[in-house]
Amino acid sequence: MTPRIALTIAGSDSGGGAGLQADLRTFAAHGVHGCCAVTAVTAQHTSAVLGVVAIEPSFVVDQIEAVRVDLPPDAVKTGMLATPATVAAVAELAAAGELENLVVDPVLVSSSGHALMGEGGVRSYRDLLLPHAVVATPNLREAAVLTGRSVTDLATTAAMVEAAQEIRSLGATLVVVKGGHFERAGGARAAGGAPDVLVGPGGIEILEAERVVTPNDHGTGCSLSAAIAANLALGVDPGGAVRAAKAFVHRALTGAAEWRLGAGHGPIDHLGWSGG
Repeated sequence: MTPRIALTIAGSDSGGGAGLQADLRTFAAHGVHGCCAVTAVTAQHTSAVLGVVAIEPSFVVDQIEAVRVDLPPDAVKTGMLATPATVAAVAELAAAGELENLVVDPVLVSSSGHALMGEGGVRSYRDLLLPHAVVATPNLREAAVLTGRSVTDLATTAAMVEAAQEIRSLGATLVVVKGGHFERAGGARAAGGAPDVLVGPGGIEILEAERVVTPNDHGTGCSLSAAIAANLALGVDPGGAVRAAKAFVHRALTGAAEWRLGAGHGPIDHLGWSGG
């Protein structure tokens, strides 16, 4: 059978743990042919982002169109778009119906705190791109930036639900607020569950999973959104795609839990090398 196709519009991670490198491994793990449009080139490793060079928005569009003409994707995901102008350019294609099954991972800042979006990027996401998302996947920090409200260090998931509902009101069909940095009352982040909040046409769902205690969690957000896109490309409904993607990332975290790649936050086991 000819494989389905997924396109990632994202930045390159020189350390190979996140960005389009993680996306392409995730697509491959799902038996989906991966294509890419590079939005930025980063100099980074497992401990820090040392620099970012953004690609001209017009050339990002050229890459997308080159793929669309010959390899029309069954699903598309966005990762780091780097500049408001690139967000706007991608949103224009989405508004024209050219980005099938769009998954938007609103990458605004790295896990090490490095800004990955220029001034005006939040408004561009809110006003231009998120309205066209089938699934949006902000983490807690991104949800806080997009809504202007705190959603971290919470005793319950109530604020996560409120943030997801507000982001969904912008037009996204389904919103997942990722709880990888969630802290329950009286407990540290290193223990307990890692709940994600899913809000869509069917209502509210809390997706629970046992937290995997490991330093190797670089690229989990990229991998989740890529796995959602891969499942959408395979014909899975959006809610099912999110659930399957969460299970995939959990397996990948478990498989890489004891790896020693780099001095900081290492990659996850997308391809089942550890037999998990």
